[in-house]
Parts: sequence; structure tokens; C-alpha cells
Amino acid sequence: MGTTHPKCRRKGKIVIRVGNIIPPAISSLGDGRFVRCSRKLGSVVALTASVAALLLIVHQHDPFGFGQTLQRALPEMFASTTETGAHPRPAAVNPDEESRYRALSEFVARRYRVSQDVAYDLVGLAHNVGRQHALDPLLIIAVIAIESRFNPIAESVAGAKGLMQIIPRYHTDKLEEYGGEKAVFDPVANVKVGAQILKEYLRLTGNLGIALQMYAGALGDTDDQYTSKVLNEKNRLQQALLQSVARSAPAAPIRTVSARPQLLSPSPLE
Repeated sequence: MGTTHPKCRRKGKIVIRVGNIIPPAISSLGDGRFVRCSRKLGSVVALTASVAALLLIVHQHDPFGFGQTLQRALPEMFASTTETGAHPRPAAVNPDEESRYRALSEFVARRYRVSQDVAYDLVGLAHNVGRQHALDPLLIIAVIAIESRFNPIAESVAGAKGLMQIIPRYHTDKLEEYGGEKAVFDPVANVKVGAQILKEYLRLTGNLGIALQMYAGALGDTDDQYTSKVLNEKNRLQQALLQSVARSAPAAPIRTVSARPQLLSPSPLE
């Protein structure tokens, strides 16, 4: 039978003691195996819930699975990861190309706050696509920089998407080769289609400035602001390359007094 606590009785409350409801066998475990198992089980449940929430957030913000898409879409850029865990480098890159790619990727990573590994791969992609379409790779990189700031899932209010901000409904025929409109978020497909569009405008107009204004849908801009932005960025990339070459060039020897050529003494036969 329970008892009423005197203090609670004075406050109009009733607390009934019903004794110890935990069986002696369990209570005697204290902080032993049962408690430890319970704590581990609670940790596992919490961790599982956290992982599930994280996966849901990633899926909502990256519905196209860009992280997996980039690695699948750049097979020539991604070799197998080494045992040391270093990020794989593009295959068949000679030392000059490696130096060029690294200088450009360092500039891009620093200026646009993106991963240098991803920047390196995109720089290599721009060079490959540039060779395929006979376009200056620095021009392609500059367009990517101005259009999306190297965000592969960027999307404008006008419906332009991806690295080079392609509007799918205007270029369905070009995207069809890569699997349809969803391929606009595929980095390789986006850059290839963007370069193809720019090349067509160059052929049509014979003028880089007008072609760039057409690409931006800004032919009405008589100040050519878009063209200026792209070409200024291209110049910055070129300067980054020149500075890299200057840093890697051997220092010119400094001539000192001791290096002054000595006059030959006359021969005794003279």
C-alpha cells in the first residue's frame, strides 16, 4: 500500500510510493553490461538518424547526384585512386601540360573558392574540348568563370543551367547526344555543348565579340559588357600563366667583381 508524502500533502498534492519497480536482477547491474549495451544502442540509433537526415539533405540539394556524375562523366580525367589516397590526375599529361594545368587551377581555385582538384580537372576538360572544337581553352575557362563561377549546378532565372549556362530548350538537339536535357548538369556534356554553341556563333559572325554577345543573349548591349567581362577574365588567366612561367624560370646569374674576365698576360714569344 502506498503512503502519502507529508510535504506534498500540505501543498494539496499526493505522491504515492509504490516501491522499487526495477527487478533486483536488473537493478544490480548498475553501470555494468546492460547499461553499456543500452548506451551503445542509443548511440547507434542517433548516428543512423543523423546519416539518414544528411542523405535526405544531400538528395534535396543535389537531385542529379553531381558528386557521382562528375566522376562518371570524366573517365579520362579520373584514373584510379592511388594507395596513398592522393587525388587522381588526368592521364597522358606531359610535364608542360601538367605545369600549365596546375597554374590555371591554382588561379581558379583561389579566385573562385573552389576545390583545386576539381579546378584542375575542369581546366583539363576545357583544354580537351578546346582541341576538339579548335577553340582557345582559356576562352572556354573564361566563359565558365563568368557564366557560373565554376558551379556545375548553377541555374539562372531564365533557365540557363550548368557550367556554361546552357538553356536546354534551345539546344535539345545538341543535348540529345548526351542523353537529353538532364545532361545539361553533366560537366563534360555541358562544356562540350557550350563550346559547340560558341563555335557555331563564331562561324556565323566571324567576330569573337559578337559571338560572345550572342552566346549571352545580349546583342542589344551596345557597350559589349559581357564580351569585356569574358576577355578580361581570359587576360587574367593568361597573366596567371605568365607569372607561373616567371616563377619557374631559373634566376639570371649575378655578375660580381670576381666574375670579371681577367686580361691575358702577353706571351713571352711576342
